[in-house]
Amino acid sequence: VVYGVVVERSWYRVVRHRLNILPTDGPPTLTLLHLSDLHFVRADDRKARFLSTLPTPDVTIVTGDFLAEPEGIPAAVEAVRAVRGRLGSWFVLGSNDYFVPQPKNYFDYFRESRRRRRVRRGKAHDLVHELLTDGWEDLSNTRRLLSLDGLAVELLGLDDAHIGRHDLRVAPRRDTDRFGIALMHSPDSAAEAAALGYELVLAGHTHGGQVRLPFVGALVTNSDMPRRLVAGPIRLGTALLHTSPGLGTGKYAPFRFWCRPEATILELGRRTSR
Repeated sequence: VVYGVVVERSWYRVVRHRLNILPTDGPPTLTLLHLSDLHFVRADDRKARFLSTLPTPDVTIVTGDFLAEPEGIPAAVEAVRAVRGRLGSWFVLGSNDYFVPQPKNYFDYFRESRRRRRVRRGKAHDLVHELLTDGWEDLSNTRRLLSLDGLAVELLGLDDAHIGRHDLRVAPRRDTDRFGIALMHSPDSAAEAAALGYELVLAGHTHGGQVRLPFVGALVTNSDMPRRLVAGPIRLGTALLHTSPGLGTGKYAPFRFWCRPEATILELGRRTSR
């Protein structure tokens, strides 16, 4: 526990994955920075310094849980300013952005049923306002058509399915000739996005399990997804799902084990012809 709190919780790393999934008539490469579960508190200088060292990507996507407490809004907004993408900076929110975190019995994560608990609303409206003012785009329950360096994209953003805020009515594709990207906080909506034909699906929420054991892997995912889908890129039907292990931890569970906090750079390339 001491190691998890003192060392691994702040042992940030950058992981790169090369994914050859772009159409052959698109740009040769597109770099995408995927961040999730930042969980900023009011003073989080070490995490902010790490973010400031990341290279500028073409696109930056944050899949929710910017905050570990509402007072962390100024620190979070200032820190992510350094990682905005050259072509686009997009986000959706997570449950910790909407509600004030509370202490929780750790063994509750192993129970299948989700008990209703009294919660206090956070300052999600203030967070969104500050991010929008800073040049970010909120994609919660939104579908858009756009172009990235000549790549025609159909973009879907879904709100947090873990707390029932996602709206799948906006999800069906309008133009399947475009490259489909779907982002969401919880991967609980990933199967639907893949079935609808989105080629790249990005999610967070799981923290990679946060506590993993050798030969066992993640103990829990805090989602409906199987434990083997807890982090990293994995094929999901015709789609590629990337679930971020996240950069932070919950305010009342400030440790990681065998699961370092991660910023992921996805280097998208053209599909190889057969």
